[in-house]
Amino acid sequence: MKKAILYAGQGAQHAGMGKDLYEKYTTFAKAFDCANDVLDFDLHKLCFEDPDGDLIKTQYTQPCMVAFAAGMTALLKENGYEADYVAGLSLGEYSALEAAGVLSARQAIELAAFRGKAMAKAAEGIDCGMSAVLNLEEGVLNECCEKASKETGEIVMICNFNCPGQLVISGQKAAVDKAGEYAKEAGAKRVLPLSVSGPFHTSFMKSAGDALSDKFKEISFSKESITVLYDYLGKENEEGLSIEDLLVKQVQSPVRMEEIIRRLFENGVREFVEVGPGHALSGFIKKTAKAIGVDDYVIYAVETAEEFEEMLSKKTLSA
Repeated sequence: MKKAILYAGQGAQHAGMGKDLYEKYTTFAKAFDCANDVLDFDLHKLCFEDPDGDLIKTQYTQPCMVAFAAGMTALLKENGYEADYVAGLSLGEYSALEAAGVLSARQAIELAAFRGKAMAKAAEGIDCGMSAVLNLEEGVLNECCEKASKETGEIVMICNFNCPGQLVISGQKAAVDKAGEYAKEAGAKRVLPLSVSGPFHTSFMKSAGDALSDKFKEISFSKESITVLYDYLGKENEEGLSIEDLLVKQVQSPVRMEEIIRRLFENGVREFVEVGPGHALSGFIKKTAKAIGVDDYVIYAVETAEEFEEMLSKKTLSA
């Protein structure tokens, strides 16, 4: 049975994430703390308490999420878990690259902090919006976005292909709202506005991509020790593109998570570990599996010490 680890993206963060794991496992704590000296905020206070509500801000969310994932990856490896594939949703791709040995945990956290600041800067002054659109075909939704852009003079586009029946649009708020109206008229089951701090994975993030391109010149990327499936491609990097280029494109292009999950099933993956926080990716896996008629698979979502221990008890890992 082939195995894959999937890493969550922004939106799943919450105060207290990782606190029980940090207190119980020194391996988790060591990885979590490995880049403290390069961060300009108190990682522990923000992740475990978030007294000022700053965790939702992308410049803080990103390093916090990657630090959490680094701790969990270290725990999985310590307990003998060997994945055949890794992937991550947006920010989670940096955690996947760390798991595959392309980046060290310290590099991944440092890059996440830089990426968060670059994305926050790119979003400055933009009245942005984002909405999940349920049960509408991609082509129809693209038409809705084009009509909304023409009518409002603003930009809206599909930014996430999550799973069958769930697409996400992002851009300037007036255009996003109008595209949502058109989507409902076209037969969308629901249009759900999402709370975000920027029009992520759209052309508005070009300046963030440019900043990342410059930053990557300081970073030495290693070869993959585990096959990575990339958000920009929706599959493995068979074309031999540079990782730097893929990450630059990723921040300003749609995330193709449904294609990644389909590809994993095609490649024989039947065991998934979702490294949270949250269980959103588990939902995407289930919906994709149903759409393609696969039912012989298992998912372990690990966010807490209790969930990790439950996974150990099922002997998925070598305890």
